[in-house]
Amino acid sequence: MAEGKPTAGGAGGSGRDGCPLHEREAEIRSAGRAVEALTRPAGAGTGELLLYTGAAGLGKTAVLAEARREAKRAGCTVLFARGGERQRHEPFRVVRQLMQPVLAALSDEERAQVFGPWEDIVGPVVGLLPPGGQLDPQGVRDGLDFVLTRLVQRRPPVAVLVDDLHWADPESLGWLAGFAVRARELPALLVLACRDEFPADALTLQRGLVDRADRRHELRPLQPASVAHLVRAALGTQAEDAFCRHVWAVTGGNPYETTALLREVLDQRLDPVEESAGQLRELASDARGMTLRHWLDKLGPTTLRFAWAASMLGTDIRPDLAAVICAQGPDAAAQSIRELRRHGVLTSTSGGRLEFVHPLIATSVYQSMPPATRTGMHGVAAVATENAGLGLLTASRHLLETLPEGSGETVGKLRRAAREHLAIGAPEAAQRCLRRAISEPPADEDRAVVLYELGCSALLTDPATTVNQLRLALADPYGPGPELRVDATFRLAQALAHSNRVGEAAAVCAEEAARTEPGPGRLRLEVAHFMFAAFQSEDADGPGRSRRLAEFARMLDMIGLAFTDAGAAEGTALGPGAGGESTPDEVLFERDGLAHAVAVLRCWDLTLRGADRAEAIALAESALPGGRLPRSLGWTNTTWGFELPGILGISYLYADRADRAEELFTEAVRAYEVAGWSGGHLGFAHLLTGMLRFRCGSLAEAEDHLRRALRIAERIGPDVPLHWDAVGALAETLAARGQLAEALELTRTHAFGPPYPTVMVLPDAPTLYGRLLLARGDAAGAAETLTAAGAALDARGWRNTVWAPWLGHLARAVAPDRPDEARELAGEAVRRARESGTDSAVGSALRLCAAVHDRPRAAELLAQAVRHLERSPARYEHAIALVDLGEALDTGPAARAALARGLELATHCGADALATRAGDLLRAGAAG
Repeated sequence: MAEGKPTAGGAGGSGRDGCPLHEREAEIRSAGRAVEALTRPAGAGTGELLLYTGAAGLGKTAVLAEARREAKRAGCTVLFARGGERQRHEPFRVVRQLMQPVLAALSDEERAQVFGPWEDIVGPVVGLLPPGGQLDPQGVRDGLDFVLTRLVQRRPPVAVLVDDLHWADPESLGWLAGFAVRARELPALLVLACRDEFPADALTLQRGLVDRADRRHELRPLQPASVAHLVRAALGTQAEDAFCRHVWAVTGGNPYETTALLREVLDQRLDPVEESAGQLRELASDARGMTLRHWLDKLGPTTLRFAWAASMLGTDIRPDLAAVICAQGPDAAAQSIRELRRHGVLTSTSGGRLEFVHPLIATSVYQSMPPATRTGMHGVAAVATENAGLGLLTASRHLLETLPEGSGETVGKLRRAAREHLAIGAPEAAQRCLRRAISEPPADEDRAVVLYELGCSALLTDPATTVNQLRLALADPYGPGPELRVDATFRLAQALAHSNRVGEAAAVCAEEAARTEPGPGRLRLEVAHFMFAAFQSEDADGPGRSRRLAEFARMLDMIGLAFTDAGAAEGTALGPGAGGESTPDEVLFERDGLAHAVAVLRCWDLTLRGADRAEAIALAESALPGGRLPRSLGWTNTTWGFELPGILGISYLYADRADRAEELFTEAVRAYEVAGWSGGHLGFAHLLTGMLRFRCGSLAEAEDHLRRALRIAERIGPDVPLHWDAVGALAETLAARGQLAEALELTRTHAFGPPYPTVMVLPDAPTLYGRLLLARGDAAGAAETLTAAGAALDARGWRNTVWAPWLGHLARAVAPDRPDEARELAGEAVRRARESGTDSAVGSALRLCAAVHDRPRAAELLAQAVRHLERSPARYEHAIALVDLGEALDTGPAARAALARGLELATHCGADALATRAGDLLRAGAAG
């Protein structure tokens, strides 16, 4: 923004409000102290949020201008922006005002250091790069945090000032509310000025900023003496006390209204004497009302039309653009500008731009337009703005104000604008454009497509909107085309699943598949049905569905869908086409990755059933041609979503192939960070990485990743599956670290317990809940919970003893009262674990089995457990088994060796309670 600030009347030093800073000394001193603290060496690294509030015209802008000047004098890097009433629907407009000037002036080297890996994300948002693909809103906010933090570190201290915050666009306001927390740790001062008049959609963000303010100053009206000073500065020292007192009474001490009234007094040549006081109220009403008649009388029709055009553009007004909108040539426009300056309506800023002297004047001018005129001029403004090179991001706000006319061109522009909004992480702005496009309305054959685009625009942020709009698209009489219909169904199912309605998601895919003609689309829907069905926590026909999935896979094999990643890249496939060349349908099969998707689902099915790990791994490997994820299963590929590569990695993990899981989950975090997907996708990647670290015994790292996952889940909302997953996995990790009280408090705070979500939780929620009940001493409650959990899992045919070790823990729960039953349950757990052939599963089951046997038998079982676990990546389980073995052996060199190894491994894992127990046992043995 330009450095100059408009003034309006009054003595020197007044700001836009016309206030010569009377009675604002305390507020200005407060800003000065904040700047001084920021620039003192002792104050380095500390930030502050200073907030000025009050009604319009009380001098907030004047105070902010003083703070801005003080910051520049002190050598701060100053970032300034101002909200605009007409520009609230331009996403990230305030962010661009703040950051674009300083970022654009960086050298190439500085720019690389400030942007780091976020240039492709933040560049389009601040207007330095053209928009690319759709961005995750949270990723954009994280990128802005990173860039501004780097800028603060390179050019400290930094002062960020935003005037008229109540008119900031929601996207910028949302980012500022988050950055205000981070700024406390930086040499950055935030100074904000606003009215207490936030729009309804910004009230929550406003409260967040107000609550975080270190110092808040609420500006009050001026006292009579200050108003008298203003009167005499404008009208002369001869102004009588009674006249000055009446000016104060009719304006309420508002500096702006006082200045506006005094301008009317001058225009009317009213003498400032007590006899004239009776006319002040009428003059004040005229100055405050400013109707169409007022402006016509004051400016004339030609000048007023230019003022209307300027009011549409908001702040930082380009004179040439305003002239085009009101159809005035250069000479006429120049004359209009002179008149508007003379009447105190507009003022010039640096760079040849214009601004209204006060936003109240801009509001009054805009509202004085007859509705038909306003609508027509917005239509002209939309075209003029786009032709001026400002793009649809700016022009679209004018299109939103036009009346529906059934224009295909308008629909096309709104759809393109929506894509541009999505490309800077502003889905709400995209949805405004698409809703307006639907009301235009589009042609019958395009309506379903626009509804589809509207639904997809909300997929990352508002699944409920996605569900509603995609259902409308699918129910539209003309409907989307066959391929788009398949994709709309899949997106609908995704939104349902992410809203904890996974049963509906599976049903939607099955129903649409039944209506779809045979071919690639139908096959994709059938695979999607199997995928979402696999994520249900309950299924009345689990074993039957497993059989049907295997039959479906054989059917795909029969039609020759054996793929390689190279084939997908080169458009060839090993199918029935002549000479090894693919038919168009086979290329589509390849692109959609049907064979790979089905291989992953079969692998996951075998994993949950506790089947032979060799068969599961063979299927997993078949989904990774060349040892890497094919594009169709990529973490950011939208064909299937993140669920398939996720369960592929977990399958590897439960089969003791932690190396493969590590590769996949590391790639997930990297892919989402590069793409700027900082919402649920990145949270899921941290969840998976945390589960991997837990399984491999790196408990501190696991805790870190799982806390990140939980923080992201809390930002999204409490009802998403990620929230359950993160709470459960983190509670299990805390308990393993010996922090049982914190684990139990975590589950209580987040209501982790029945009723459970309809989507399956990692790890199995009822089993984990039963284990926590057992850990806190509620054996009866644990037994009841684990018995119910086991019955449900057995009904589905899910016998995996790593994902849901309910048998072993149930045995521990019933052992005191029913030892024979406990040994039978534990033995069954061992038998099931041996079916999988996975060392960690067998070792863990043997360890739990030992807990319900007498010491000699327990020692035998634990020795077997140790042999299995030392061949597995499950170091924490290995450490427990070693300590249990040392305790079972009681005394002797073998006992001491097991305890010493267990202590070393427990310490390495970060299992503090286990390490303490091992140390105590070692000392007790030495003492004995």
